[in-house]
Amino acid sequence: MKVVIVGGAGLIGGAIAKELGARHEIVVVGRKSGTVQMDTTDAASIKAGFQRIGKFDALVSAAGNVKFAPLANLAAADYEFGLKDKVMGQVNLVLIGRDFANDGGSFTLTSGVLAHDPIVAGSSASMTNGALDSFVRAAAIELPRGLRINVVSPTVLTESMKDYGPFFRGFKPVPASVVALAYSKSVEGAQTGQVYQVL
Repeated sequence: MKVVIVGGAGLIGGAIAKELGARHEIVVVGRKSGTVQMDTTDAASIKAGFQRIGKFDALVSAAGNVKFAPLANLAAADYEFGLKDKVMGQVNLVLIGRDFANDGGSFTLTSGVLAHDPIVAGSSASMTNGALDSFVRAAAIELPRGLRINVVSPTVLTESMKDYGPFFRGFKPVPASVVALAYSKSVEGAQTGQVYQVL
């Protein structure tokens, strides 16, 4: 398969590329790195990127940013940042990418554990992750041509604990290589409308 990995140079994206690269053709996409550059906050950039890539069999998104801060310090613009970057960035990959996906192709997005297990200073992440989980469940029943869509919802990564450990006290971290297996399940399996929690 031809698999497009958006955010393929990141920690999770790199692990996905390693996992799937042994069996498939990988196209790494990043804002400033990768084979193709794409700004997922800009629909025109997404379309131009897909025009360069051409037809594909699977798209994996391991991209998207949110702001972490206490609720008392967050303004509407801080939530809108996460909605534009993490939510609509990934939603637009599906809306625009469906025209480039081969029949029976798949989309795999990324949400996160905070959708159902919140932490202090993580309300924006909880909101965006929950929105993505719900979008995938709903989009799965309407996508045409046998297209599938799932979302991976990982907990905090082992490799990220030195930076995020204080926020995730009591959480069991998971290596990026283990998280990558859930993306393999989505890309190489047959399920759709699933939220794959990696805890």
